[in-house]
Amino acid sequence: MREPSHCPSAWSPRGSSLSTLTLLLLFCGHAHSQCKILRCNAEYVSSTLNLRGGGPGGTRGGGVRGPGASSGGLCRALRSYALCTRRTARTCRGDLAFHSAVHGIEDLMIQHNCSRQGPTAPPPPQGPAPPGAGPALSSGPRAPDPCDYEGRFSRLYGRPPGFLHCAAFGDPHVRSFHHHFHTCRVQGSWPLLDNDFLFVQATSYPVATGTNATATGKLTIIFKNMQECIDQKVYQAEVNNLPAAFEDGSVNGGDRPGGSSLSIRAQAPGSRVEIRAAYIGTTIIVRQAAGQLSFSIRAAEEVARAFSAEQDLQLCVGGCPPSQRLSRAERQRRGALSFETARQLCKEVLPVEDAYFHSCVFDVLTSGDPNFTLAAQAALEDARAFLSDLEKLHLFPRDAGAPLRLTTVLSLLLIGSPVFWCSL
Repeated sequence: MREPSHCPSAWSPRGSSLSTLTLLLLFCGHAHSQCKILRCNAEYVSSTLNLRGGGPGGTRGGGVRGPGASSGGLCRALRSYALCTRRTARTCRGDLAFHSAVHGIEDLMIQHNCSRQGPTAPPPPQGPAPPGAGPALSSGPRAPDPCDYEGRFSRLYGRPPGFLHCAAFGDPHVRSFHHHFHTCRVQGSWPLLDNDFLFVQATSYPVATGTNATATGKLTIIFKNMQECIDQKVYQAEVNNLPAAFEDGSVNGGDRPGGSSLSIRAQAPGSRVEIRAAYIGTTIIVRQAAGQLSFSIRAAEEVARAFSAEQDLQLCVGGCPPSQRLSRAERQRRGALSFETARQLCKEVLPVEDAYFHSCVFDVLTSGDPNFTLAAQAALEDARAFLSDLEKLHLFPRDAGAPLRLTTVLSLLLIGSPVFWCSL
């Protein structure tokens, strides 16, 4: 069996840009043994470390200090990088990492107005090389840790990476990476995520007999193998069984050098587990409340988008399929509690009548269980912790399939309609 590639097969070398080159440098640590692209990558990182940073004079896009750095030091480093790739072109034919680097260099030279001809960066000092990893640097700044995504990204580009948030809770209600909000029937097993680094599957069961409403009873999370950083790890949670360990009993990514970049701990035993995957800039929270599970994630943008066309069914990416969204008629079903009682219970913990509030009312009505207010309340807390732009925290219902702007919030609150919605 062929060992999995360190570079996801979905990355296309054509159309590469700054983000493509970022992923290449962050994750492509093991190229073909005869292809020396890793050496070119390491030399480029070394020659640009002193140009990058977030201090005075830095730029957001490339993290290059000083007004002349872009046309000077960075361009010299890019010309050296291009020269190195040309020297290894014969042995790297067909290597995805190589072609991604070539097109990434081309795009960056255009972005920074670098000429093809000109001086190149001096070669880095050589030191003892670890097996299969090319030459190590014996002096000067150390290359960023390949298993520290945020630190490596910031050192390479002088700015923090972007992040996306998704959550699934209650009936289930799904908040997608794109701030769309759906209430779904999705009985059975459905993928929340399916990309080159993560697979997350939620299994839902009916809340009560005679209703289409469902709740998540099982979650399966797979952290896919990444050379240098972690072994493949599987986490499974079920109602009344929220372990603070992976399926094999471990609490980290294994014995590889970056094993500690994946960790798991119970912040509230039996009700809240947090999994940190620093090697991909991702944090996951799994909760249990009122006999159902909820899922919340903060993922680096490049990680969330690293999937192929065949991996198109992901509730965190596209929301619930139209056939699985509950209709308004179904969502008006009454349970053991009155509408006003459910509304008051939710108002006590969710004063803003946003998507979380209306989801809370729906769950309490459908289940007849006042404890279902906890799921929506916890989901809002996670969103507040995970979203960098708090203006996107509250989502409000509207008929279209896109998130509502804050300028229309007042009118919606004045309307105060008790009817539930299908999507935002």
